[in-house]
Amino acid sequence: MPLSLRRGRVTAIQERHEGLVRLDVDGVACVAYPELTGPVALDDEVLVNVQARDLELGSGGFDVLYANLTQGLGLPAKAGAHVIKLPYAPGQFAALHAEEGEELSTDLAGLPVVCCSLHSQLAAACAGLGEGVRVAYVQLEGGALPVGLSDTVRALRERGLLASTVSQGACFGGDVECVNVASSLAWATATGHEAVVCAVGPGIVGTGSRLGHGGVAAAAAANFAGALGGSPVLAVRVSSADERERHRGVSHHTKAVVELCLGDLRIAWPKGLEAPDWLEPREEVDVEGWEEACAGLPLSHMGRGPDEEPWFFAAAFAAGRLARGLLR
Repeated sequence: MPLSLRRGRVTAIQERHEGLVRLDVDGVACVAYPELTGPVALDDEVLVNVQARDLELGSGGFDVLYANLTQGLGLPAKAGAHVIKLPYAPGQFAALHAEEGEELSTDLAGLPVVCCSLHSQLAAACAGLGEGVRVAYVQLEGGALPVGLSDTVRALRERGLLASTVSQGACFGGDVECVNVASSLAWATATGHEAVVCAVGPGIVGTGSRLGHGGVAAAAAANFAGALGGSPVLAVRVSSADERERHRGVSHHTKAVVELCLGDLRIAWPKGLEAPDWLEPREEVDVEGWEEACAGLPLSHMGRGPDEEPWFFAAAFAAGRLARGLLR
């Protein structure tokens, strides 16, 4: 499993965001995470990982900056950090974790936890929860690991639909780092959040098999939420436009999540859409007005927007709206 690295020079800086820089290296699109590699500037000599782009993967439209040879060597660890992310891997680094210095709740006390199997469900789910709710986003493994890669998260924060971000496990770059999903939910409760939305990062691991995909992370989140006294709500993945039979109608990803859930699970279903018989028990949710609630948010699933995939986004909105009804 070799790393595919090449040496290059930064030829353009396209965008700078907190936790993310979009740039060109020798004219080729690249992303950098300055909290790992240090600052990056024009003409810096860098190493980039080109493997995903070389393999023409869905996540391979750009390279990833691996090291900045000009100003990214000899960087100190964050003060006080000693829990390692990506331990023993070439890119390991220390990060401060919430569990080290904060009192965490042992009971979620009914906290609504929306469980998404795709990052593209996140915006509509948060719109369903609506404004005036203190929502934490917990990023799950199964897609991209850096929270900073998500333009959706930035847009939701600007709209006031997200209060905090948590990167747990191997994910990184959230407002708070946690060791796992369970402690992430405990942190959210202890810090006064009224709801949580869990989802994998942009992109998703997929093999076309029943269990070999990133969507099963939603089942783990639901199981943790239920075991800790929360109220897990599933955002169903549904499509009328996907060319792949396994994702047409209700995706096999959703079926796997339902089968893997061990306790009570509330399955949100948009009223007005016919549901498969096996999707039980489900709760029909009135999604009238979802388009207006989601207006201006980045809605895109496999390159398709709300005009092509209305029920995909309506189903995610239904999960948020159901969760809002569970607020205490």
